[in-house]
Amino acid sequence: MPLPHDPGPHWGEVGIHGLHRQREWDAVATVDGPADGSEAWFVVLRDGSLVREAGDTDPAAFPDVITVPRPFRGHAVRRHEATWAVAARRIETVELDDPGGDRVEIAWDGSERTVRIDGEPTLGGVPALERLGAARHATYVVTAARIVGEIWEIAVSPL
Repeated sequence: MPLPHDPGPHWGEVGIHGLHRQREWDAVATVDGPADGSEAWFVVLRDGSLVREAGDTDPAAFPDVITVPRPFRGHAVRRHEATWAVAARRIETVELDDPGGDRVEIAWDGSERTVRIDGEPTLGGVPALERLGAARHATYVVTAARIVGEIWEIAVSPL
């Protein structure tokens, strides 16, 4: 006589299979911080300058608790009364002449280049970003976002 059908999951002995989520932060710490506000987004530049990006709290008390080398992007969130969780992720920055916007995306597929500045296609280019992409990959996507003045956060990825 056949055994009854077992509709339950058959995950095997090791448990659930699959890929883990990519790490979002390079370092996380807790610190006693300001008594006001609930959150702060900030960037610490290579020279130690602090750029406040968003939030209702002055982030000046948070960069010193992070062990990530500069430059990095940080996020601080109040957890309980004066206890804050602070997380940081390394970023890459470059100095660029003004390309005419605050966000740039350049893609090179080996035969055609596309450039978008603030989401709008353009025939112009940003030679410094194109050189960065070409130096790292045969085909690439370079994204850049202005942090402050001529300092830009960049990401270079293979296409």
